Amino acid sequence: MSTIRRQSILSSGIIYIGFALGFLNTYLFTREGGFTPDQYGLTGIFIAIANVFNAFANLGMQAYIYKFYPYYHDNLQVRDNDMITWALLTSLLGFLMVMGAGYIFEDLVIRKFGEHSAELITYYSWIFPFGFGLTIYSLLEAYAWQLKKSVLTTFLREMLFRLFTTILIILVFTRVIRDFNLFIKLYALTYILLALTLLFILIRTRQIHFTFRISRVTRKFHKKIVVLSSFIWSGGLIYNISIVFDTIVIAAVMPNGLAFAGIFTLAQNVASLIQAPQRGIIAASVGPLSRAWKDKDYEKIKRIYQRSSINQLLFACGIFVLIWLNFTDGVKTFHLQRNYLQAQQVFIFLGLIRIVDMGTGVNSQIIGTSTFWRFEFFTGMILLAITLPLNYVLTKKMGVVGPAIATLIALTIYNTIRYFFLLRKFNMQPFNIRTLFTLVLALSGYYATHLLLEDVHGLTGLILRTLMFIGIYASGALLLKLSPDIIPVWNTLKKKMTIPYLRSRK
Repeated sequence: MSTIRRQSILSSGIIYIGFALGFLNTYLFTREGGFTPDQYGLTGIFIAIANVFNAFANLGMQAYIYKFYPYYHDNLQVRDNDMITWALLTSLLGFLMVMGAGYIFEDLVIRKFGEHSAELITYYSWIFPFGFGLTIYSLLEAYAWQLKKSVLTTFLREMLFRLFTTILIILVFTRVIRDFNLFIKLYALTYILLALTLLFILIRTRQIHFTFRISRVTRKFHKKIVVLSSFIWSGGLIYNISIVFDTIVIAAVMPNGLAFAGIFTLAQNVASLIQAPQRGIIAASVGPLSRAWKDKDYEKIKRIYQRSSINQLLFACGIFVLIWLNFTDGVKTFHLQRNYLQAQQVFIFLGLIRIVDMGTGVNSQIIGTSTFWRFEFFTGMILLAITLPLNYVLTKKMGVVGPAIATLIALTIYNTIRYFFLLRKFNMQPFNIRTLFTLVLALSGYYATHLLLEDVHGLTGLILRTLMFIGIYASGALLLKLSPDIIPVWNTLKKKMTIPYLRSRK
């Protein structure tokens, strides 16, 4: 676990620095006198639709890499490893099909979005290069995870992408980029630049090699590869559509849809802070889980499952409460446009989604790298069957908060099914008494901080509430030893913070 812990901590640190950039971008997008809510909403729609494109175009190649990389690595020299070649070619073919479908159904897109989200129609064609870059980068990222390059890929996705966006925004404010038209077109090329950067690094370090010669591993497993990729692709496609459908349905259904999509995007970006450790833990866990299933090391899988659950739950509850305490004061203190106060209600439900998803650990990665990967498809079908109609109905009835409630209901059911599946099949479950203590500690910290400081506002209120809650939550987690990783991490931090002179004297 030490390798996973180290890579997770490094990745989480990078992600939080990236989120700091992301919050700077969010502030610049939403502050008074900046971009309009429609323009900010359009960037959120770009990301949502690009994720759908990626889900269609990858054709299960990420799952292929997760599951079969150990077999290629153990049986082939680097120069004979044809895995990445076929994965890239397959995804390129998949994206060509996406482009064809985009052209065929363009009139349908115009009918659905033209009335409430006209700017989306104006820049519709620019979503394709954005989606293409995301598809290729995600594939290279999956391969780099197997090479234990999760810290590098996290830096590129979480920091460099946001840095590119920051630069573009600053160029708009300094009038180097004179209008939104040029900004959104340059923004559409950012993931292509990331993909080229990662590809260059992997080629330069000789960790990736392209060959069109079919290896003996591909010949041996080709039937299993096709079956696995098909099922996982279907399940992943369904899951991704379910996850981003909320933003899309807001733009299509609600009057002034892009403006409300902007409000929803703000809530999503703030809620994404909660996910920082999840992304790092997933990136660090996929390789070890693939290896553990190959070696039938069930104890290791169980250990990863349990630790990923409590570690993520600790982070998720703490960050959720911090944001919940400070959301309204944050919008007012930093002079965001008043419309964005509506994002607070949306954030509460999106934050609960993150807590449920992260608290159930890396269940998706455990199932996806096991021999029961077909289960991904069936649970995905259930998720889609609940999400799509519920999103549409609740958006019509409740407005911008409706999709968040719909997704919370659907993902809770989805994760509950997966929880009982792993419990029944492998006698694995992630929860213990520390799970309950974590939830009680977070709620106690919230109420204590809220009651004592509810009348303190502005920057002073933000600082005092943050310090008080962190003090209560962090000290409680240490005293109760809520995670087996807390003490090793704390000891490492103390060593890093020790003054070199005093350490040498000892």
